[in-house]
Amino acid sequence: MDDNAHGIRIRPGGPADAPAILAMLDSAVAWMNARGNTEQWGTTPYSRIPGGVARIDQYTTEMSPFVAELDGTPVGALVLDIGPSPKMPIPPADEPELYIRLLVSDREHAGLGIGAALLARAVVETRRAGVGLLRVDCWAGGGGELVAYYERNGFTPTDRFLSGTWPGQVLARRAG
Repeated sequence: MDDNAHGIRIRPGGPADAPAILAMLDSAVAWMNARGNTEQWGTTPYSRIPGGVARIDQYTTEMSPFVAELDGTPVGALVLDIGPSPKMPIPPADEPELYIRLLVSDREHAGLGIGAALLARAVVETRRAGVGLLRVDCWAGGGGELVAYYERNGFTPTDRFLSGTWPGQVLARRAG
């Protein structure tokens, strides 16, 4: 079933999707770096950072991954969990929640609404789980462009935080 007007199909993901997700993350780092953004995800390809491959393996085996496809090719990924990463200075919500641990799309297909389609699927999955709260955290630097992206997709900023020197923003959306 297509999830948007561009023929994007979203399906549950799994361990076999880890290489495609890592390739999208590596491409995203290169794209950000080419635009002068070296702060958000650094300059090392994600597949080469210590623990990067293991993290994606964990995301695809222990959490709820979803993959967006265009003509059968993975072009985006979303990972849902039951709370924020314990490595981040973000307290859990005071109610059941689903938490977006990863959202990435293939930059070669930018502008097709891949991220928005994945975020809409996250809302559906949150409702399906009988949970009323969906949260995400993101980089709050660079003029707040990423925060504004989530706002355009129905999220409301809640708490700001610092992870070392990395400025972050938690955003929430009601799924009920």
